Amino acid sequence: MSAARSSVYVLAWMFPLGAMLGGDMACAQDFPTKQVRVITSEAGGGSDLPARVLTQGLTPIFGQPIVIENRGGGPITAADAMQKAAPDGYTLLFYGNSLWTLPLMRTGLNYDMNRDYAPISMAIVTPEVLVVHPSLPVKSVKELIAFIKARPGQLNNSSASGGSANNLAAELFKSMAGLNMVRIAYKGHASALNAVAGGEVQVFFPVVGPGMQLVKTGRLRALAVTSAQPTSLAPGIPTVASSGLPGYVSVFTAGMFAPAGTPAAIISKLNRDIAQVLQRPEVKEKLFGMGMDAMGGTPQEFAAALKDEMNVMGKVIKERNIRDD
Repeated sequence: MSAARSSVYVLAWMFPLGAMLGGDMACAQDFPTKQVRVITSEAGGGSDLPARVLTQGLTPIFGQPIVIENRGGGPITAADAMQKAAPDGYTLLFYGNSLWTLPLMRTGLNYDMNRDYAPISMAIVTPEVLVVHPSLPVKSVKELIAFIKARPGQLNNSSASGGSANNLAAELFKSMAGLNMVRIAYKGHASALNAVAGGEVQVFFPVVGPGMQLVKTGRLRALAVTSAQPTSLAPGIPTVASSGLPGYVSVFTAGMFAPAGTPAAIISKLNRDIAQVLQRPEVKEKLFGMGMDAMGGTPQEFAAALKDEMNVMGKVIKERNIRDD
């Protein structure tokens, strides 16, 4: 997400306040009266884990069971499961960045962010951490940029699938710094992380949790985090923006969505309930242990953040011809 986020941007996703009629408000007061289904990524995936923490906290508030429905294969399969969902709040989607960045890389998808989804709340944010193999003679972002520029095309960065958070973080870095560094694709995040730890490649942008584990053991050197501000998830590590590349921000974000057309009063109640859960110290602690910061915020703020990220990443994706692979 860009550091300069507009808090007043109005999207088609945002529901008109005038829609909060008496009937909708009465319906929201009773909501939910039956089981709620939350669709998310594959079991153990980046969206699944925070979704489970959140729904565990929501269950006693709802007074109804919440069923997690895992869908492997990326956001397309999750979107398939949402297509026939009634806009009544009983089927929700919890997903991360790939849901809204994939349409920037592929045409003919079965969903449209503007048409199909109503943002409810951002839930978590986790930065990547810019790491290098310890054999690389650099100890700062400025030194890394200078080192790569002096050796165009000679250094490699590992990456998971095209369009993944770590891939976009690297491509944004290369675009903003004007670097010629070769992407080496791996089957997944773990393989890409092991590749840089093993010296097969020199640079990677892993999510902060597993990345910092290898930094602490000395197998990797951390240069900076990709968030707008320093994070306690990586204590003592500066941001990319403050240490050589002003304006750089790229983070993994996940949040909750409802089908478009869900009554505004139900969206509002869901947002309040999610905020209540995310403010609990034990929930923050559990997410922190997973390498995530609890966020929250209004539906409008979430929608604006998505729009902002799509604008920034859309330019990078077009410029560097990134395709999901």
